[in-house]
Order: sequence, then C-alpha cells, then structure tokens
Amino acid sequence: MAAPTTRSLSALGWDTLTRADPDLGTLLDAEARYQADSLSMVASASAAPPSVLCAHGTVLSNVTAEGYPGARYHPGAAQFDAIERLAVSRARRVFGARYANVQPHSCSSANLAVLGALLPRGGRVLALGLDAGGHLTHGATASVSGKYYDVAHYGVAPDGTLDYGAVLDRALAHRPHVVIAGASAYPRRLDFARFRAVADRVGACLIADISHIAGLVAAGLHPSPIDHAHITTTSTYKQLAGPRGGLILLGEDHRRTAPDNRTELRKLMQSAVFPGFQGTPDASAIAAKARALAIASTESFRATMGRVVANARTLADELATLGYKVLTGGTDNHMVLVDIRPAGLTGVVAERALEECGILVNRNKIPGDALPPSVSGGLRFGTNILAQRGMSPSQVRACAGVVHDVLRGVTALGTTRYALDPATRDAARARVDALCARFPLRSDDA
Repeated sequence: MAAPTTRSLSALGWDTLTRADPDLGTLLDAEARYQADSLSMVASASAAPPSVLCAHGTVLSNVTAEGYPGARYHPGAAQFDAIERLAVSRARRVFGARYANVQPHSCSSANLAVLGALLPRGGRVLALGLDAGGHLTHGATASVSGKYYDVAHYGVAPDGTLDYGAVLDRALAHRPHVVIAGASAYPRRLDFARFRAVADRVGACLIADISHIAGLVAAGLHPSPIDHAHITTTSTYKQLAGPRGGLILLGEDHRRTAPDNRTELRKLMQSAVFPGFQGTPDASAIAAKARALAIASTESFRATMGRVVANARTLADELATLGYKVLTGGTDNHMVLVDIRPAGLTGVVAERALEECGILVNRNKIPGDALPPSVSGGLRFGTNILAQRGMSPSQVRACAGVVHDVLRGVTALGTTRYALDPATRDAARARVDALCARFPLRSDDA
C-alpha cells in the first residue's frame, strides 16, 4: 500500500465528506460559491489562497505538542518543529524582525498575552478609544483588557486624524505603563516614531498592533513599527491572506529587559504565550502561516498591496464625489470610513441593504457616534479582496457606483428596519454578478 501523502489524504477526505456527510459538504460548497459571487469590501478580511487553505487542513491537526521547537512536552514533533522554525524565520524576514512568535491563536490572544506579561492587574494602559477607531483588546470596557487594567483613551481631532500632541498630553496625565499604537478603523498612516517618543517620555512600553495594515507594512507601503515599538502584534488573516491566527514580533528591543528588569523581552514573550495564555499550539495554522508569509515576500504580493492602496484612494474619492461624508477626507491605507447619517441611514441599515445585493461592507462606529455598536452611524469599506481579484481603480469606481445606487434605493423605516426597491436590488445584483465573473477570486498563489 502506498504511503499517504497530503494530496492523497485531502482528496480522500473530500470524497468521504461529500459521500458520508452531504449536508455539510453542500454547505461548504455553498460558502465557496457565496464568496466567489459576493463583492466583499470588508476591511478586516482577505482571501486565503488555495495553498494556504491546503496547509491549514493537513495531518498536522493530529499533532499535540505543547512548548516550542526543541523543547516540547510531547513526543513526535520533529516535522512540526521544522515547520514552526520555518514560519518563524519567514515572519522575521518579511517584517525585518529579530524575534517572532507564531503560536498566538489570534491577534487578540497575542495582545492579551503581551499585556498580561507586561502589567500587573490594575496596570495603566493608554490606547485609542473604540469609538475613535480603536480595538476591543486595547482596553474597551467590553473586553477583559478594559476590566483588568486601568485604561485611559486618546481620541482623534475634529477632522478625524490623530493629534500626537493630545496623545502626549493624555500620557503625561495618565502616566501609563503601556501605550498601544494601532487601530481597527483609522484610515491614515500611523507615526510609530512619534508614538515611541510619547512612550519614552513617560517610561512606558510601546505596543504596535498592525493587524489591519500588516500587508502594507510587509510590502513597504506603510512605515514599519518593528524597530520603534518594543513589541509588535498582528493577525495573519486581515491583510496577510493567511489563516486565523496572530504573530508577536520584536525588533531592536528584543534583548531589552522587561519591566521586571530581569527578563529579556524575547524570553518574556515566549513564556507569555506558552504557558502564560495558551496551551497546545495549532500546528496546522502555523503551517498555513508559513505558507502565507512565503507569499507575502513575493513581488506579486507587493503588487497586490499597491492595488489595495490605489483602489482605496479611488474609492474614497469616488464616494466623496457621490456626496458621501468620507472621514479624514480620504485614506492612506486600505480603509475608507463613511459617515452614513447624512444620507438618512444608519450603519446597520446600509450594511443589510448592501448585503441583500451581494455587497459586503460592515457597519462601524465613528467619532461622535451616539448610536450603539449594533446600529452605528458609519460604514467601513476595505479594498483588500478587490485588489486580490485584480480590480483596478476603474473597476473600483464601478463598485462605488453600485453602492451608491443601492443606498439611494433604501427607505429607512427606523434605525434597524428598511425597505429596498426590488428593481434596484435586482439591477445591483446583476452588476455585482458581472463584476465578480469578470474578476474572479484568483486560484493562483505562486
């Protein structure tokens, strides 16, 4: 009998699944078709290439091996050790880091592990507020990070941009032990050097969370925080087109002592992830991270990231031309934020109406937004997947036009209910189908 291979096991698995569990197989096929036929402009998403998906669905799922390469708490990890070392070396190369930890199950896990390692309960944190574009794990009251630590937030100026002078003022008033630079809804460049100056002024550690802009950083299209921040965290799926997971990266400060003045940061990060906050690593996810990081080092990936930025600028300009209030007047990255309230709509109404037409955009709170997060007054657009489809600015203008036609056809019936003209819906759906057929999700990822 021939020895099993990844290819043979994958083929056997899919054949068995479709025969033995047709209900699940049908749902999985339906999801693949749905993604192919949807015009996704979700800013927190990218499409993992087939080779990444393949790497994530292998016999590595059978490996239980707590610990790190060469120091596992279980036998049988020789191949996994080599794969994790490969992922670490690729992460270091892609981001120019001196240290990388590829085990975090998500960037949220990475953030909590880093905070837990650096701070005692009640330790002081300064981060961007959720309503101003921050993230839950940056000290939002709904997160354990907001319950466990003493958190102060900085915001944005009236024009929606960061005021670094105001950030310094907040730091001087709060005297944080940790400053977090990063956002989930901020369309402009982050000046990590200025954040480091703020952190140094008050003797704080600087954490840079680049989950949303990791692809641009890897491609050299956004300034890197690696040697400015003491610690950098990121997800691997939002813009790196990898699996669900996270990374912790260190630059020049990798051998700097931690707040306890005894442990080097690189050693502290090792123990923070395991055994501090996680047990067994997801071996399959780490293999998929290794594959995604290999792709992120290619010229093809850099070209895609270039399209991401060009398309986002075009989308912002086109939406503004069509009469929408674009926050900060534009974008420097993949993200476009729109205050949808002047159009007489809420974020959730606009999101649901667009989804009905095959367009995926998420509602988002914006500065000064009094509506709850489940409703919101804004929309967040992203161009990652449009760029992966190969769309250029001319097609992005067409996407903006479809969005505009749908939103013009919506009648708000309250903050969460609406009516959409069927003719408008059908016409938009036809245009979405044509765009998706002309620019399919790419199957090549070499």
